[in-house]
Amino acid sequence: MESNALQTDRLLAKPKKKKIPFLSRWESPVAGYLFLSPWLIGFFLLTLGPILMSLYYSFTDYSLLDAPHWLGAQNYKHIVMEDDTFRESIKVTLLFVVFSVPLKLVTALLVAMLLNKKIRGISFYRTMIYFPSLIGTSIAVSILWKNIFSKDGFINQALALVGIQGKSWIADPDTALGTLVLLIAWQFGSAMIIFLAGLKQIPTDLYEASSVDGASKVRQFFTITLPMLSPIILFNFVQSTINSFQMFTQAFIITNGGPVNSTYVYVMYLYERAFSKFQMGYASALAWILLVIIAAVTALIFATSKYWVYYETQGGKGK
Repeated sequence: MESNALQTDRLLAKPKKKKIPFLSRWESPVAGYLFLSPWLIGFFLLTLGPILMSLYYSFTDYSLLDAPHWLGAQNYKHIVMEDDTFRESIKVTLLFVVFSVPLKLVTALLVAMLLNKKIRGISFYRTMIYFPSLIGTSIAVSILWKNIFSKDGFINQALALVGIQGKSWIADPDTALGTLVLLIAWQFGSAMIIFLAGLKQIPTDLYEASSVDGASKVRQFFTITLPMLSPIILFNFVQSTINSFQMFTQAFIITNGGPVNSTYVYVMYLYERAFSKFQMGYASALAWILLVIIAAVTALIFATSKYWVYYETQGGKGK
């Protein structure tokens, strides 16, 4: 009986597949690196290489025409201690970040909540609202925005219909930066899509249970929606902050840093030093200072997130 059982098991057992010599070589880790090699080559040659070179140039006097001359920390010392334009551009950039990021996030969240409805044609509305973000950083949109807020632009034409005499909003130091803030807030599509995905992940049972307990829509928003969306808010907050610190195209095309340097953001100053005055060493130092500033602000955001970001898997706020 035992021999018959063994014979039966042998007959039912699946034959082992023989490894094909040609294919077996792809099972080694070398194959993975081979497929990654285009990205790795691009990273080391086109990303990491320029980063390290800019770090070296930041300690030199380099003008693209002559060989770099080692200066040590003189570029950094001059920027921090003596460069008034650096301090003014930092001030303008911080004002821009402080006003543009919250406005963009609030607008994105409100629109996402409006689009989180089961109505006919909602996919079309989502596409149309997201579309401006695809072209928002283009030069064409910046030129259009400049025309809208000019003396004879659409805004003043609309105000004239109700008897209000408008002004050139981009030529006034008090309002020029505000026009750029509105442009960034108008480009809320990416953040809106992420918020919309987060809203769809919130269990409807939470809203139903709170409704039974008599919670209003406003109370549900502050006690359910915001806490459950807090990780998404953190992500969009960090992304928007980093992008706002690097804003350049809009300020360069619409106002060119004016009037009276009221929109002279940090990256415009970096650009002028690098490509107008050809002070590549000085510009490299400005770039690394910007990196440190962004890293410090991002670290501060993450450090404070433990007080307001709720992670459901941890049973409470971030730890």
